[in-house]
Amino acid sequence: MTNIRSEKKLYFDSNVQYIKRKVTREHEYYIWKFQYYLRKEESASNILVQLWYRRKKNILGTKLGFMIPAGVFDSGLHIWHYGGIIVNGYAKVGKNCILHGDNCIGNNGMTLAAPKIGDNVDIGVGAKIIGDITIADNVKIGAGAVIVKSITTPGVTVIGIPGRVI
Repeated sequence: MTNIRSEKKLYFDSNVQYIKRKVTREHEYYIWKFQYYLRKEESASNILVQLWYRRKKNILGTKLGFMIPAGVFDSGLHIWHYGGIIVNGYAKVGKNCILHGDNCIGNNGMTLAAPKIGDNVDIGVGAKIIGDITIADNVKIGAGAVIVKSITTPGVTVIGIPGRVI
């Protein structure tokens, strides 16, 4: 189970900073609130409570441009910017994933199989990961990259080249 307090520290250095961001309605507060609802939905023991948090998450997700189902991301998810983050419910993502915005993690449209992404993966702005593929641990995916083949070597950096699918 994910520790909500440890994930809160990814966005706010202190409770004072949290309160400032909440009062001034900064984007970090709303991204954190979405993630809070996501984790509460995942940990709910009662179906009604789970549906309550799913509804709250989906309403806020619509405003932020997020479509992230429960149970996909392990602990330590960090989203830097709102807007255009779509994740398939069959995808599995490890610990400490970083999303920079305008990302898609989904199937290829021909099967339901979705990506399996390791721990400590950093996914740049506009990067897309599509199909029944595996991404190793500690991989950095550059802005604009379109990944349709598995990356099995841990710790590599993949860059996006315009007009080329990797």
